[in-house]
Amino acid sequence: MYMTSITVKFRPSSIIQKEGTLHYQIIHHRKVRKLRTGYKLFPSEWNSTLQRINVSAGKNEERRLYLAALKKHIDVDLFKIKECISRLKQENKPYTADRVVGLYFTHQASCPFLLYGKKLLVELKKIGKVRTADTYRNALGSFEHFLNNRADILLEELDSNLMISYESWLKGTGICPNTSSYYMRNLRAIYNRAVEQGLVAQQNPFKHVYTGIDKTKKRAVSLDVIREIRDLNLAKKSQTFARDIFLFSFYTRGMSFVDMAFLKKKDLQNGILTYRRNKTGQQLFIKWEKPMQELIDKYDTSIIRKSKFPQNPKRSVRFSGKRTKRSVQKRKARNTQKAETKVL
Repeated sequence: MYMTSITVKFRPSSIIQKEGTLHYQIIHHRKVRKLRTGYKLFPSEWNSTLQRINVSAGKNEERRLYLAALKKHIDVDLFKIKECISRLKQENKPYTADRVVGLYFTHQASCPFLLYGKKLLVELKKIGKVRTADTYRNALGSFEHFLNNRADILLEELDSNLMISYESWLKGTGICPNTSSYYMRNLRAIYNRAVEQGLVAQQNPFKHVYTGIDKTKKRAVSLDVIREIRDLNLAKKSQTFARDIFLFSFYTRGMSFVDMAFLKKKDLQNGILTYRRNKTGQQLFIKWEKPMQELIDKYDTSIIRKSKFPQNPKRSVRFSGKRTKRSVQKRKARNTQKAETKVL
């Protein structure tokens, strides 16, 4: 009886800085057959001596996650090939390397779900969709934790019963419905991408799990609390300033600190405060109310730069045309010192 050998081979790309491919080499009765995998990695990520993936060679976290999932799936593939060989041996009949390959593909279904998802993360990062990749990574991490280090499941094995079990597991860990829905929606988006690419037929595995958004309980404080904060008698000027910044943010519908820092005097025209959010570029219009003006009046706006307001009065800033008595005295002292220096 001839022995059957299985080896993982890496073929680098002929194009520099492009990923190469992995394949399995099956030798039986001196006949060599290749089993293509479609798995791709860079030469630096392959240990030719040990003939295995070097996970630590991944340039970032997403890449290392992909390599780890790939390494895990190769182990599963090799186990399946050995199972095919074992089945052929049990028939007590001569078999060929072609039969091993044929039997493997007969029992090999679609692409593994987690491996597909982690490969998708890498592709999304490449095209600049970093935030989408981050949300997908969170969902995949939760689902992988649910599988509890079991073997990756195939796309066609992702069915309604499995997702119902996952939802129950999430509830058992104390996850709220909206967080559970967040994971489900992102996993569904990954699954639908695989469907669009023809890797699996649509089975609607998320049909019986919750993917909506519940109204959350309002956690805002009452107006009475805001009034108490407003009327607090604070001893330190720094505390008063911090309180006033908070109140200004409240009065301006939750304006962020960075947006306050970039406000300009010209943004206030005809009783309307107009500004653009630093984060999104969205333009907002806010009616200038009496409490806002009262806050501004507490500070000496004559020493605020022309460009921005309000600022910490403790900081040294440029003058906006009008000079204070203190500034004039400082300037006179400097001029006097210069004159004395020239005389000497």
